[in-house]
Amino acid sequence: MDQRPPDQRPPDQRTSDAQGAINEQSLDRLRARIGIAQPHPQPPWYREPGTDAFRHVSEACGDDNPLWCDPDYGAGTVWGGPVASPNMNGGDTLIGENEVTSLDPDTKSLLKGDPLRGAHAYYAGSHREWWAPLRPGTRVTRRNALVGVHDKSSEFADRTVHEWTGEVFAAPDHVLSAQYRLMIRTDRRAVEAKGDATKYAGVEIEPYTDEQIEEIEAACVAEPARRRGAEPRWFEDVEEGDEITPLVKGPMRVTDMVVWHTGMGMGLYGVKALGLAHRQRQRLPGFFRRDDLNIPDVHQRVHWDQEWARRAGHPAVYDYGRMRETWLVHLCTDWMGDDAWLWKLDVEFRRFNYVGDTHWMRGRVVRKYLAEGDRPAVDLEIGGENQRGEFTCPGHATILLPSREHGGVRLPDPPGGATTCTAALDALVDRFAAMAR
Repeated sequence: MDQRPPDQRPPDQRTSDAQGAINEQSLDRLRARIGIAQPHPQPPWYREPGTDAFRHVSEACGDDNPLWCDPDYGAGTVWGGPVASPNMNGGDTLIGENEVTSLDPDTKSLLKGDPLRGAHAYYAGSHREWWAPLRPGTRVTRRNALVGVHDKSSEFADRTVHEWTGEVFAAPDHVLSAQYRLMIRTDRRAVEAKGDATKYAGVEIEPYTDEQIEEIEAACVAEPARRRGAEPRWFEDVEEGDEITPLVKGPMRVTDMVVWHTGMGMGLYGVKALGLAHRQRQRLPGFFRRDDLNIPDVHQRVHWDQEWARRAGHPAVYDYGRMRETWLVHLCTDWMGDDAWLWKLDVEFRRFNYVGDTHWMRGRVVRKYLAEGDRPAVDLEIGGENQRGEFTCPGHATILLPSREHGGVRLPDPPGGATTCTAALDALVDRFAAMAR
């Protein structure tokens, strides 16, 4: 770490440090944006995704389900053709062109810049809903707004901010999906000052024995057999307390994150290469810091550079939180089969997933009922447990199942019967405000 006083460091690094603290002024600026729809700063990774994109996204998550990956398979299912995995149907910057493309001068001024620029950001949780399938060649629009800002204390970084964003996605004539996304913003200087005193300092990634690797590989080989696929999972055959066959993910490698990026894109930050990165630094100097060779690089380097991860208070490089979210989607969709519908999924990322960690994604049926009057549904408790016995990402899912008595799955209604991004986002903002009371 550069030990020079801030006034003796390169200008871009001084900017990063100056902007890395959380204060009342920056929080007031952030809260003033709640409920205001704004353009997403990153273009979609896929503008009009086709079947190749469906496959790339799914395989990037370690999921080769033919429902998402084989263009011919879907024709023989209840969907009548190819459909995308829920992992692609909304969420962050995968799909969706901005519905809001211009702002009036006052709104533009209000939304200019990141009030917490330089504060580290962790993808810490999400709540997602899906209302209709994404089909090849669909031109998708999106609309997003900040919905909540909560000031918190933290063992890890003294002070943190919980920044909640709502985002909705729509096809030309109907809405597709939505999410609440939680980013935890931390004071970078406080984290670096704590160093090894953080709660993660005692984490050690132990080498695996040959026997442990063989156990993991055996579970990977058996993975296709646990997939329900074309055999319907009937509502009547499911009981509360049923356990889902675990799904193994790991040991995680830097390679797995590289592959994940190829399918899932560069996410919220839009990391660029070479000359595009130089131009990006001119616009966003606080997004970069100098490495040991005095070369400016993005803060996301903590995901693949051990030393940078340690400077951020971690014992090793770590995953993107959304990786485990995609793994939980994989767990649910394998279990439910082709004829079912994943309606809701939420997850919290309570501990980090480090390179070398192996996660066993687990689930259990906790409720069986008729949702919205007559839709056969089950609620699952889901989550991932690593090789140290730490349950790092607890969550829940709601799945609609086909029924011998009630018939096939009827897709859920968007909140308030919304048919546009505007109406759906307004409903999400109102719902979040109600939950916060």
